[in-house]
Amino acid sequence: MLEKKSEFIIYPITVLQDNIVWVWVHNCNAVVIDPSISSPVEKWLLDKDLSLKAILQTHHHDDHIGGTQKLIKRWPNAKVVASKKELKRIPFQTFSVDDNDIFYLMDSEIKVIEVHGHTNNHIAFYISKANAKDNILFPGDTLFGGGCGRLLEGTPIQMFESLNRLNTLPENTRVYSAHEYTENNLKWALSLEPNNIYITERLQIVQNKLQNGMPSLPTTLSEERKTNLFLKAKNVEDFTALRRHKDCWKC
Repeated sequence: MLEKKSEFIIYPITVLQDNIVWVWVHNCNAVVIDPSISSPVEKWLLDKDLSLKAILQTHHHDDHIGGTQKLIKRWPNAKVVASKKELKRIPFQTFSVDDNDIFYLMDSEIKVIEVHGHTNNHIAFYISKANAKDNILFPGDTLFGGGCGRLLEGTPIQMFESLNRLNTLPENTRVYSAHEYTENNLKWALSLEPNNIYITERLQIVQNKLQNGMPSLPTTLSEERKTNLFLKAKNVEDFTALRRHKDCWKC
C-alpha cells in the first residue's frame, strides 16, 4: 500500500544546451530521468549524499542516455528502466517494460505509456500518488512546454495519438519535459494567435522565470491545454499543418 504522505521532491539539473535531467528524491534515494551526461548528475548526487536507485529512459537518443552507463558503474545496483522494444538501442537496460506496465519505485506506482512519434519507440512515465496534486508525468521529448517533439522517426498520426493519450491524464498533472523549449514554443504560438491572452500571459511569466535563472518547467496539463497549440489540434490534418509550420518557423 502506498504511503499517503511520502515526501516527493523533483530537482532539475540543466545540462548541454537545453536539456533538463530531472532527479526525483525520496529520503536518501534518487531516481534520475534521461541523464544526458554523467558528471554533473554524479556530482549532484554525491554532494547531497544520495544513492541512485534507478534511471528512467524515455527513448534512445544520446542526449537522454549518454550518461547512463557511467552512472551505473558508480551505482551498480541502480535499475535502468526502458522500453523492451529498445533492447538494441538501449542494451544496458536492466528492467524492461511494455505499454501499460505498472511498477513501483520509492513508494509510488508508475505507469508506462507508449507515446511514439518523436521516435519509433518512445515511452512516458506517469506517477500517480494518493494525493492527486502530486501526479507526475515524465514525457521525455513527446510533450514540451507549449510544444511537442519533432517527428524524427514517427508519423504525424503517431504523435497526434500520443498527445491525445497524454491529454487524458488529470489536468493538474505536473509535466516534467526533458528540454527547455517553452519560450521559443510560446513565441511561435503567439505568431499564429497574436490575440491569445493565455499565451501572452504565459510567455511573460516564462520569460521572467528564465531571466531570474529559473526553469520554465514543470508545467501542468491544465496550462498546456490553454496554451499548447498541438494539444488543441482537432484532428491529424490540423496537427500535421502545425508541426510543419513549427519545423520551418524562422527557417
